[in-house]
Amino acid sequence: MFQAIAAETAAHGAEAAAHGAEHAGGFFAEAESWVLVAFVLVVAFVIVKARTRVLDALDGRAARIRGKLDEARTLREEAQALLAEYELKQREALNTAKEIVEHARSETERMRKQAADDLEDAIARRERQAEERIAQAEAQAVREVRAHVVDVAVAAAERVIAERMDERHQATLVDAAIDDLPRRLH
Repeated sequence: MFQAIAAETAAHGAEAAAHGAEHAGGFFAEAESWVLVAFVLVVAFVIVKARTRVLDALDGRAARIRGKLDEARTLREEAQALLAEYELKQREALNTAKEIVEHARSETERMRKQAADDLEDAIARRERQAEERIAQAEAQAVREVRAHVVDVAVAAAERVIAERMDERHQATLVDAAIDDLPRRLH
C-alpha cells in the first residue's frame, strides 16, 4: 500500500518536474502533496500509538504465559513431591506387607511345630493312660481270678472238711477257736 502511494508520489513528482515551469510553487504547492504528508503523518501517529498498545498487549500476554508456566512448574514440582511421597509410602507398605507375610510364615511354622509337639504329647499321654487302664484291668482280672480261686478253694475245703470231719472233731476246732479269740482281739 505504501509502495503504491510512494510510486504515485514519485510519478506526481516526475510530472511536477516536467511541468515545473508551469507550476512555480514546487512540491508543497499542490494539494496532493499535502494529502500525502498528512496521510504519512496520520499513519506514523497510528503506528506509534498502536505500537504501544500492541507491545503492551504482547507484554501482558507474555506475563500471563509466564505466570501460567510458573504455575505449571509449581504444580509439576508439587506433583513430583506427591509422587515421591506416595512412592515412599508404597515402599513402606510393601515392606510392611513383606514383614507381615514373614511373620505369618514364622508364626505358622511355630504353630505347626507346637501342634506336632502337642499331638505327640497327647499320643504319649493316651498311651500311658491306655497302659494304666490295661494294668488296672489286668490287676482287676487277677483279683477276680484269685477271688474265684479262693471261693473255689473254700468250697472245696468245706466239702473236704465236711466229708472228713465228724462232730467231735468240729467241736474241738470250735473250742480252740473260741479260746484263741481273746488273744487275737487284744
